[in-house]
Amino acid sequence: MLGAADAAKAMMMSSSSNASIPYGRLMHHAMRKLIQTVLEDVADNGLPGNHHFFITFSTGHPDVEMADWLRERYDAEMTIVIQHWYDALEVDEDGFSIVLNFGDNPEALRVPFDAIVTFVDPSVEFGLRFESVEAENDTPDPDTPAEDDPVTDPDPAPKGAKAQGEVVSLDRFRKNT
Repeated sequence: MLGAADAAKAMMMSSSSNASIPYGRLMHHAMRKLIQTVLEDVADNGLPGNHHFFITFSTGHPDVEMADWLRERYDAEMTIVIQHWYDALEVDEDGFSIVLNFGDNPEALRVPFDAIVTFVDPSVEFGLRFESVEAENDTPDPDTPAEDDPVTDPDPAPKGAKAQGEVVSLDRFRKNT
């Protein structure tokens, strides 16, 4: 199995023959590295302040390790909460393992980073969402608006509603050419 750095190099090398840089895959790799760094710090120092995490992952990923009864109950996806009680958090290049309490039953989990669907820290309104593997191939979908097309929110929040997070457009940081 390739380590994270080797995987990034392989992505770049495979893209040289396609004459296109795989930005989507590279961004996902960087976001997963961010999760790794955060979890390594928590493993070493504990959760600071009010920070806590909701991590949703695909239970069908071949490298996810979990009790059979949990896999039967959560056959597609599972969301775990790392907050008040957790034990044995260990992080490596490919993922993390942790013991969590499920109805007074401590259970060990092993979650590869590439099985993660969402990572959220609601204490600071931070979240990452990973698209499916099919969406990572960087091939434009004809039904998806192009980058220059305006995108509007089909269901805007009512006036006075508190924002749950913020989507930042990178367009304002790009150089005009």
